[in-house]
Amino acid sequence: MTDPDTPEPTARPAGAAACELAPAGDPAAGLTPDPAPTGPRADCVLCGEPTEYPADHPGSTLCPVCTWQQAQRIACSG
Repeated sequence: MTDPDTPEPTARPAGAAACELAPAGDPAAGLTPDPAPTGPRADCVLCGEPTEYPADHPGSTLCPVCTWQQAQRIACSG
């Protein structure tokens, strides 16, 4: 039985990827920030310090210190 408040999942067009694919040359390039700081940098959503990611980077950006602290919290949460 389905909940009437739950929306039905939308179908992806044929051939559409579920996630954005990494660049063809180096798969790790999609996970690492741009080494040359070109343009404005995004601020950390927790402390407000500038991050290593560009301002137009999607998602919540964290500075290296907050990233480390979040990883510690997650690791110790059981």
